[in-house]
Amino acid sequence: MATVHVNDTDFDAEVRQADTPVIVDFWAEWCGPCKQIGPALEELSDEYAGRIKIVKINVDENPEQAAALGVRGIPALFMFKGGEVVSNRMGAAPKAALKSWIDESV
Repeated sequence: MATVHVNDTDFDAEVRQADTPVIVDFWAEWCGPCKQIGPALEELSDEYAGRIKIVKINVDENPEQAAALGVRGIPALFMFKGGEVVSNRMGAAPKAALKSWIDESV
């Protein structure tokens, strides 16, 4: 299962109303560190398929959710469970660190 792209309009349906935990990756095309973690997030999306959904939202095209959550820098990862943020982390990280964060947060 590949990562899903969401926007400000479908954010609530895809993230806040999801049955499983959701990781939201706030990113932008021009962001080098965002591109660095992209492949790791794709792999983790496959590894956690059915247990966790990973979605991406472009902050340049969809500023509302980023502003609502106080995103000041990207990449910014937010873990939602039951519609609420339970954990977040900023900046790029290797796949192993992302996996540890997911395991601790779920």
